[in-house]
Amino acid sequence: MEMSSMQPQVASEKNMVQIQLPQTPVTRLKNVGPKREALYLKLGIRTVEQLLAFYPRSYQDFTSPKTVDQCIGGENVVIAGKVLRKFPPAPIRKGMVLYKLQATDGLHNFVVTIFNSEYVYYGMKTGEDYVFAGKWTRTGAAYGLTLSTYLPAEEADILRPVYSLTEGLTSKMVQTNVKDAIEHFLPSMPDPLPEDLRKEHRLISYQAAIRQIHFPEGQTQLEAAKRRLSFEELLRLTIGLKLLKGRQRRETEVRIRRPDLRPFLQSLPYQLTGAQKRVIGEILLDMSSKYPMNRLVQGDVGSGKTMVAAAAAFAMVKSGYQAALMAPTEILASQHEATLRRFLEPLGIRIGLLSGSLTPKQKTLMREKIAAGEIDVVVGTHALVQQATVFHRLGLVITDEQHRFGVAQRQRLGEKGENPHVLVMSATPIPRTLALIVYGDLDLSVIDELPKGRQPIETFSIHSDKRERALGYIRDHLARGEQGYIVCPLIEENDPSGSMTAAVDYARQLQETAFKGYTVGLLHGRMKSDEKDAVMARFASGEIQLLVATTVVEVGVDVPNATIIMIENAERFGLSQLHQLRGRVGRGSKKSTCILLSDNDGEDNRKRLSVMKETCDGFVISKEDLKLRGAGDFFGYRQHGVPSLGISDVLEDTALFAEAQAAGYALLDADPDLSLPEHAILRAQVQQMTERGAGN
Repeated sequence: MEMSSMQPQVASEKNMVQIQLPQTPVTRLKNVGPKREALYLKLGIRTVEQLLAFYPRSYQDFTSPKTVDQCIGGENVVIAGKVLRKFPPAPIRKGMVLYKLQATDGLHNFVVTIFNSEYVYYGMKTGEDYVFAGKWTRTGAAYGLTLSTYLPAEEADILRPVYSLTEGLTSKMVQTNVKDAIEHFLPSMPDPLPEDLRKEHRLISYQAAIRQIHFPEGQTQLEAAKRRLSFEELLRLTIGLKLLKGRQRRETEVRIRRPDLRPFLQSLPYQLTGAQKRVIGEILLDMSSKYPMNRLVQGDVGSGKTMVAAAAAFAMVKSGYQAALMAPTEILASQHEATLRRFLEPLGIRIGLLSGSLTPKQKTLMREKIAAGEIDVVVGTHALVQQATVFHRLGLVITDEQHRFGVAQRQRLGEKGENPHVLVMSATPIPRTLALIVYGDLDLSVIDELPKGRQPIETFSIHSDKRERALGYIRDHLARGEQGYIVCPLIEENDPSGSMTAAVDYARQLQETAFKGYTVGLLHGRMKSDEKDAVMARFASGEIQLLVATTVVEVGVDVPNATIIMIENAERFGLSQLHQLRGRVGRGSKKSTCILLSDNDGEDNRKRLSVMKETCDGFVISKEDLKLRGAGDFFGYRQHGVPSLGISDVLEDTALFAEAQAAGYALLDADPDLSLPEHAILRAQVQQMTERGAGN
């Protein structure tokens, strides 16, 4: 095979070595024609380079096979055995033949079942020793294994790769193609990391890592390969995000001068937490810089993010600029406006609200005041980004629950000022490592402390046969003048099994039965925005005592009088979503309760509900949620411009990430543009990574 196409193409431009990374079609490999190429395309693999970076998702360990006594029914096992005899093939339907053979581990016999593979059946010989892999079954005293793969005993001292496949593509096919790529193409591929960097961080070569990640000679070699490839991936990510921040950081004229927060702090009826003070300090430092702030403030439900935003707005206004706070819903915007008015208006700061529910005349008047500089802090919804809204001197942009806004909306608000400072708030706590990746273009601050006086929310899980008792418990709370929520997974009844609770019918039923004499409200996502806001306003005022809702209430108003929430079909929600829903209560000083109702007794669900009962720490909960669901399911959306990771584990590789991050910063300090020849491949890979991410 020719190897010249694998060599990076080198050119010189302004004394900088430019490299074009090779893109070798996967069809250059043996046995990859149009049909297999189409299967690889389904996995996102177009080139030989991408195939080599298609790392196994797990490994079958043939090095330590079990005996019959060690195998557990229902589990995937690897077991050694000698073939004693073969049973005649048994056709079970058209196109399907069952093959069986009897084997022994020396003490116990077991039956190996092979589905529709004549080649495998006749490939095994009576009297020969093999290592079998597959699902183990036990029926009484009979043992069996449904075969997935096997090896002759003398070849079974390996860890065999297992890939994430698509229908029509087998692990054997991928293994064969990867071996071909390693043999004919890998030797000509240069190492992206300079030798001195590899030595400093104890990393094996790229070629060795690729060989060992696909076909490890042992556990030690596999760990060395994982470490090298993870380090390289995290290094690229660090460099890419750092360069991304650098591109966006134009200098700004908006700077606060010697901010004095004493009037603001002295006016508060309580002491800020240490975490709030620390984060405010980070924000003030940013806003004093010649570069615009681009900071994410991450804090658990009820951690006091709004007060941090109020401090930032106070400092900005006292320096002669305006601030704008954009919230995802009108009711949340109204809540923020009321909070800021309560704390900032006595200090001479003028607060205004601009939202869709204002009359055209009210909107025009408010916009005139904003343009004239007669409003210092403007709170609103997407109305803030409309073309008709013009600011006098916008210096600070704050967005709340930022993932509910599109990138374009946030950018449009920022464009209404001259390169203003940006503060983003999120109540979805995630581990710091993951936050640095997901919010790569933002600096990160974490409020990891709750205000004094907040009691932990007592959490119970029950089955549906205890529902009536739970409703009585909620009724007791309402009788004391408190309020509550019931959250349902569906809006209307469309579950064929009838096992899920729908909000519309349930609210009607509860109003007529268990909560007759109380006002039951209904809130769901199909309601118009003004209808939702009206319901939430009635609940906040106390007119509605019990609110039956879907997850639209996840981001809701702060109602300190709401002390109890019951979540129906709790198994239908992710852990972090359950935590957000639970955060609707416990907003005041009264003891609050969360009831999780679920009839699902599966092991995963039991683990999830157990975590909810044991802790109210959103960071602990999100970490468990990530372990159970994975990052993709956890977010349910892609953060614009952030590349996905292929091999790094964002939960487990925190120490390696810190090491790679330090190495990346040091490398950029020494070579800011990665213009040195030894960094050319790395620079090209970073550029390719960020371009691919931005295209998602």
